[in-house]
Amino acid sequence: MQETIILLVVIGVLLFSSIVWAFSRYKKCPSDKIMVIYGKVGKNKDGSNKSAICIHGGAKFIVPVIQAYEFLDLTPMSISVDLKNALSRQNIRIDVPSRFTVGVSTESGVMQNAAERLLGLKLAEIQELAKDIIFGQLRLIIATMDIEEINTDRDKFLEAVSRNVEVELKKIGLRLINVNVTDISDESGYIVALGKEAAAKAINDAKKSVAEKERDGSIGQANAQKEQRIHVSEADSIAIQGENAAKADIALSNASLREQEAKALKIAVTAEKIQAAKALEESYAAEKAAELARSQREMATLEADVIVQAEIEKRRLELEAEAEAEQIRRRAKGEADAIFARMDAEARGMHEMLMKQAAGFAEVVKAAGGDPDAALRLMIADKMEDLIKVQVEAIKNIKIDKVTVWDSGAGNANGKTSTAGFLSGLMQSVPPLEELFSMAGLSLPEFLGKKKDSEPEKIEVTPSPEDIE
Repeated sequence: MQETIILLVVIGVLLFSSIVWAFSRYKKCPSDKIMVIYGKVGKNKDGSNKSAICIHGGAKFIVPVIQAYEFLDLTPMSISVDLKNALSRQNIRIDVPSRFTVGVSTESGVMQNAAERLLGLKLAEIQELAKDIIFGQLRLIIATMDIEEINTDRDKFLEAVSRNVEVELKKIGLRLINVNVTDISDESGYIVALGKEAAAKAINDAKKSVAEKERDGSIGQANAQKEQRIHVSEADSIAIQGENAAKADIALSNASLREQEAKALKIAVTAEKIQAAKALEESYAAEKAAELARSQREMATLEADVIVQAEIEKRRLELEAEAEAEQIRRRAKGEADAIFARMDAEARGMHEMLMKQAAGFAEVVKAAGGDPDAALRLMIADKMEDLIKVQVEAIKNIKIDKVTVWDSGAGNANGKTSTAGFLSGLMQSVPPLEELFSMAGLSLPEFLGKKKDSEPEKIEVTPSPEDIE
């Protein structure tokens, strides 16, 4: 009974632990994060395996062993982009300090890009990656616009920046939240000169407007006074004549005053134009010097690159030559080792064969009772059949299809004809059997015959008419 209770308690504890563990694998995603589930997460429509599943909000059960999860932070990142020496469409370099606010996107497709490209990266690494993309797009946009457009039409500039940067950031899973361009400046002073020119133009327009208004007021006042004087002159002509003379002097004085004011205004406008032209001339000279320095720097960089490439190519050729020489040396060493091994094997075989022959010869000498000469005769007697066969083979294959003989029938000093001498010499060209045995130190058995002491019988051969042609 006690064992049954213990078993039930153990089963209950295991069951409770399994339930707790299963609930612990049910993960909830906070609102400021993206939960990325990776591992075996299913297949795409084309049949390929999915790289990850992204969840923004809600919860998901993480299958143990085959699945794992991580979080992507949605906290916005403020990136300071201090762009310097960006080349505009007018080939004038400007500085555009700005600040971009970006964050991980929660769009479905872009969120998948973030899971594939940003998961596991630190915040600083993500900022550096986004900063590189923003730098490139800013330079591209500035290269397509004039300085006047960038400086005056900020909305157009910011719209182009937002559009281009947003497209590139989506490729890595980010979205652009805000763009703030603080100020635009250039080393040549072109933007400052533009500001001075605009200010001078505004001042001149204001002065011109004031002068025109004063002129219109004077003319209206003169006309009113003229009408008044005409009506008054009808009543008192004498008084009007005196007043008219005085007014004429006043009008002349006013005209002279306006003439002086116009001259002063002309001098002021001319001086401002001259100063503006000098400012533009100085800015153009500074820009020319800057471009000259830049071209010299690029030329030096190009020369350095060419020299470095030449040194690299030279080193590569040297390494290839050394590698080829090493291969030739190894191949020659391998061939030499192979030749040495073959010659060593042949020498060992020859040595073994000679040792076997010496052992065999020692056995033959032992069989001959220790007499080396008798052993030698035994060996020669054993090979005699082969020697005779070689003699026979010497003339065996000689083919004489037809022999033409011119013979007068007269005998020589031995009484033989020429034909008989030819046949006798042919037969005697083969060494006799008895001579072979004698050279070997042996003698033929008596049943094979003995050598005759008398001269051989003379054989006369009379050629037939068919053999004499």
